[in-house]
Amino acid sequence: MLPEIIHAQQVVLLFKKRQIKHIVISPGSRNAPLTIGFTEDSFFTCYSIVDERCAGHVALGMAQQLREPVALLCTSGSALLNYYPAVTEAYYSEIPLIVLSADRPPHKIDIGDGQTIRQKHVYSNHILYDCELTMIHDKIQVESIATNERLLNKALNTTIARSGPVHINIPFEEPLYNRVEKSTIKDVKTIDILKEETSIIPDEFYKHWDNSSSKLIILSTLNVDVLTEADLNKLTSDPSVLIMSEVGSNIRHDKVVWGIDTLIAPIENIDEEITHLQPDMVVTIGGMIVSKKIKQYLRKFETKIHYHVGKRRAYDTFFKLAGHIKVKPSTWVQSLHSKTVNSQYQEYWLKTFKNRIEKRKSYFETMPWCDFKVYKLLFQNLPDNILLQLGNSSTVRYAQLFPMNTSHKIYANRGTSGIDGSTSTAIGAAMASDRPCIFITGDLSFFYDSNALWNNYIPKNFKIIVINNSGGGIFRILPGHKDTHEFDTYFETKHDLTAIQLCEMYHIGYHKVGDEAAFAKAYQQFLSKNDKPQLLEIVTPSKVNDEILLNYFKFLR
Repeated sequence: MLPEIIHAQQVVLLFKKRQIKHIVISPGSRNAPLTIGFTEDSFFTCYSIVDERCAGHVALGMAQQLREPVALLCTSGSALLNYYPAVTEAYYSEIPLIVLSADRPPHKIDIGDGQTIRQKHVYSNHILYDCELTMIHDKIQVESIATNERLLNKALNTTIARSGPVHINIPFEEPLYNRVEKSTIKDVKTIDILKEETSIIPDEFYKHWDNSSSKLIILSTLNVDVLTEADLNKLTSDPSVLIMSEVGSNIRHDKVVWGIDTLIAPIENIDEEITHLQPDMVVTIGGMIVSKKIKQYLRKFETKIHYHVGKRRAYDTFFKLAGHIKVKPSTWVQSLHSKTVNSQYQEYWLKTFKNRIEKRKSYFETMPWCDFKVYKLLFQNLPDNILLQLGNSSTVRYAQLFPMNTSHKIYANRGTSGIDGSTSTAIGAAMASDRPCIFITGDLSFFYDSNALWNNYIPKNFKIIVINNSGGGIFRILPGHKDTHEFDTYFETKHDLTAIQLCEMYHIGYHKVGDEAAFAKAYQQFLSKNDKPQLLEIVTPSKVNDEILLNYFKFLR
């Protein structure tokens, strides 16, 4: 069965032809023609998620793992505004997402009809492409049918080729629920996919590269197969090359600095020491950089020249961007000349980093129960071959202080870096992955997105770890007056909430610990139960975490 409305048929038929299979539907009435079209065809896999803000992030998590477009479908009015946080994350994280919003006919906008807003171009600042389809009442409207085909193809081509969100606004007039056995139109046409953007590596780049005695490469958010072991071996065989990787880079190598803040923080205010780190040139590969310290450092000491390599969007993060080399990072590595520069840049900083890692062992031995200790225990004891999803704020920053398991695939919403939607994204990723998924998050982020658990598709082996320090502990690390009413209420947001009632309501196994001995007993039980999703709530103090973390960096000096 198909919807009777012809332009709804166009959407369904073209999505099927272009292999857009996964449709996350937010229930409503105005979107009924498309809901009917997608759910009545067994080709599509449809999901019903009531809360649009959660639905948007679920689709985002699925697309993150599938590396192909996932569609969102909603009714008219404020519904599509609730997709906006996910749309912005998809835009900055460069994840293919298609928003299909049902709308009132154009002549019914701004005349006082209910559930009606100005939907056209609503995402204009954070979208790769948007369009509005023409309403088609009869198959003799040949030009309108052709126009819709062109608009739909352009939207799909854009999200596939450029990897980001697109928005298709679709006006419908009642009746909305009528169906037909066969399509009213003969076929839908597929217009050629956009050609992949590539660029020639300029001679100027090779000139800088070959003559620089200190080259810094920063690897941020990457998929797991972007750089091979051979690529890393070639890069690190040059003594003038120092590679720093972030937790979301999914990169580990003996000659790569995996803890940027551990290297920089102890000397960030000692100019005579940190100036030695200043590179002749910087190359970035990947998405947004997590470490605020490396960004501040490279801005303060005025990076001489910066190139960005890869298809991901290039940002002038250090105000010295000379060019964007739009080739695959592996292709770029293979193009580099075998000539190396006589330098001690890599050796000096790798030795410094290894000394810090050795020295911190004694700090860990005396560390009391706190956030830092919990993260240390977690990252030492996570099982192999999992999909690891990290919440924002404190979680991803603590993760940067530990070496990651090479068998893990690691992701976080680092496009906009907000706490909203982290749980929903992790659930969407788990729904689309063949790996068991563990999601680690802070308390505020978890409670903020608690509607994420209102989802009938959560895999039974999905696991959530919530570090509950009774507020937004990251604010204690930032400058400002602490332990005042204003700080507790408007910054740290102190609370006495616990996850137990949410787990009871959504039939999730619940475990709670508050010290190291209890953790040792409960953790294995938490991991071993796979009959339904499990949540481990780890309670930590609220007032010592900032001192322990800041003292860690001081200790390493």
